Amino acid sequence: MSRTPALTLAAVTLAGTAAVAQTPPPDPCAGEAHRQFDFWIGDWEVTQPDGTAAGHNAIESILGGCVLTEEWTSASSGHAGRSVNIYDARSDRWHQTWVDNSGLLLELNGGLEEGRMVLKGEGKARDGKKLQHEIAWTPQPDGTVKQHWRMKKEGDDSWQDAFVGIYRKVE
Repeated sequence: MSRTPALTLAAVTLAGTAAVAQTPPPDPCAGEAHRQFDFWIGDWEVTQPDGTAAGHNAIESILGGCVLTEEWTSASSGHAGRSVNIYDARSDRWHQTWVDNSGLLLELNGGLEEGRMVLKGEGKARDGKKLQHEIAWTPQPDGTVKQHWRMKKEGDDSWQDAFVGIYRKVE
């Protein structure tokens, strides 16, 4: 039985389509830059530097390793918050959006600096002045992670600590 040219072309096209459909798509978040904040993934008990309990934080990798989510609960004040963190390849920087039960919205951007993740952003203080935020997460040799959140109000010359926490993984 002989095939017409149109039938042969259709068979070749279908065979090519089947081969393409079976090839898995490339992993969009497999690059090294997407793994820079993975040291923060885990279930953590957080203390202040003096050992006082600060809270619990759960950091999870979701959506095929493209996104980190954070769920924070304070040890004593009832404060709770959530963040979504993602590496944006187009801008070559990390982005965090933080929201909490005090109504705070923070949008931070940055990246890895000398082995620590540093994210910065601006907001407004209650008095309407601009407020700069800088949060740094530093992995420690003992497996803990130190988080240092600093703020500087418009007109001030120096930074003030907003939070310093030591993260210890829950076994």
